[in-house]
Amino acid sequence: MNKPIPDFAPLRWLLGLALSSALLAGCNPFASSLQRDAAEAQFGDAEASALPPSPARAPRNFPANGVFTYHNDLARTGLNPSETILTPANVNSKSFGKLFTNPVDGQIYAQPLYVPGVAAPGGVRRNIVYVATQNDSVYAFDADEGGPAVWHSSLLEGGTPVPATDFQCDQIQPQVGITSTPVIDPATGTLYVVAMVKHNSAKGPSYAHRLHALDIATGAEKFGGPVSISGSVPGTGEGQVKGTVDFDPFPHLNRPGLALSNGVIYIAFGSHCDMNWFHGWVFAYSAGGDQKTGQSTTTQAGKLALRSIYNTTPNGYWGSIWQAGAAPAIDAQGSVYVVTGNGTFHGVDYADSFVKLSLRGSSLRAVDFFTPFDQKILDEQDLDMGASGPILLPDQQGAHPHLAVGTGKSGTIYVVDRDRLGRFLPSGNDRQVVQVLRGAISGNYGTPAYWNGRVYFGSLNDSLKEFSLVNGRLSDAAVSQSAGVFGYPGTSPSISSDDTKNGIVWALQNDEHYRSGPAVLHAYDATDLSRELYNSGAAGTRDVAGPAVKFTSPTIANGKVYLGTKESVDVYGLL
Repeated sequence: MNKPIPDFAPLRWLLGLALSSALLAGCNPFASSLQRDAAEAQFGDAEASALPPSPARAPRNFPANGVFTYHNDLARTGLNPSETILTPANVNSKSFGKLFTNPVDGQIYAQPLYVPGVAAPGGVRRNIVYVATQNDSVYAFDADEGGPAVWHSSLLEGGTPVPATDFQCDQIQPQVGITSTPVIDPATGTLYVVAMVKHNSAKGPSYAHRLHALDIATGAEKFGGPVSISGSVPGTGEGQVKGTVDFDPFPHLNRPGLALSNGVIYIAFGSHCDMNWFHGWVFAYSAGGDQKTGQSTTTQAGKLALRSIYNTTPNGYWGSIWQAGAAPAIDAQGSVYVVTGNGTFHGVDYADSFVKLSLRGSSLRAVDFFTPFDQKILDEQDLDMGASGPILLPDQQGAHPHLAVGTGKSGTIYVVDRDRLGRFLPSGNDRQVVQVLRGAISGNYGTPAYWNGRVYFGSLNDSLKEFSLVNGRLSDAAVSQSAGVFGYPGTSPSISSDDTKNGIVWALQNDEHYRSGPAVLHAYDATDLSRELYNSGAAGTRDVAGPAVKFTSPTIANGKVYLGTKESVDVYGLL
């Protein structure tokens, strides 16, 4: 599981909220980045304590683009294709650097999210960046200038984050609160987030994962939230009692980002340090509100509600879904894709596998899968496929137009057909899938990225590498790579471009996380990774970032780069 070794062109508001909700839900996972106009009527009036507008504030640019979900879109490509301000010509240490820092109360594992033109408290329209911390806090900051939070919501509910010592696990220190990247529905102006909390009583401690729906303008709770995530499935697997496997919140970690499609929130779980009595889980919750009008409702149907539960190994053990923080990927038909970690592969148990899920009514079930021929070895050696999240590629020419790409701790790259994943052949070197590349990268603990016929991988103790994609096949070897190497845990690259030009690959070097060394922000020419444009560590003390956090990805929007650290959100842009 998660342990170190030796362990989405723009949408217009006038199209209507129903259409925008459908697009957010994944009807076009390869469009720019869930874009829309930031009309003031979009989110309505805000009622909360106001920050006074700054009299010195520069004129605001309210872009049509937002970053509402992990790695920008439901395909998890990591691409913002509408970035017109930052270019390879101006991203350099002379004209680009650190602008400001906003401190927070805990480590930021979640990717920052960005919404333009929010009618924030006081009625002032602002571009807002949202960050979540391990202290169970959500902050809304002005995305264009430093200063106090527009709003800050604590989700502790009288409890505390969970001390890492409770788990006897050193993977997240010193506490576990909000680990996963939230997801935002711009149609309803709602941010969904899961917080883990601990409550002490005379009977002893209790633990819960709580799903919150927050108003993006004020931070107020919506749709009957929060609700505790709970449930069970039939099964004879680890921890079962009388043929039922209950979800125990204590050993389970919601590391994967939340996903939102067709009014349903998907929440996936793995474990802390391979603790016993765990499985991989996916919970499907109705998102609440009126998904046609975008308004809050007071009826039961308008509240957060459990739709269905999927367990990866109901008759076995483990099969964690952690994906180094990557959210489940979702295609145009609403199918959900996850990759699992090691554990039982037999019958309905799908460890070390690509799994395709389909929600029909109240049933979320596996409808297809691919498991490598050497799954037994992957399990025995803790070589999780699920150490990396899958990405879905734009439609390709040839016999396999609908593809997904994934890798994992072994470093093997798999290209699979989403219409027929391949299932399992015990011999034959996985010849049933579209393509297998062995030895082209090292072990991967991050999410690849895609732009303009190229796929980028940031593996462990390896260079950042670019592979070409032609007619649905990757080049056999990298066509360019960075001169520098990324230590553990590698990097999950993000990309900005102006459509098919001015591509920049952004990567965080987080290998100093274990001793609270600084994160390092790198920028590369997306057509030639040997050409490094910028390095935050090469501009003296001016651009030094806060202490690194593993598995984090930067967010690029409207000429700025946002990155989360152990103590702040740091903002970079043109000087």
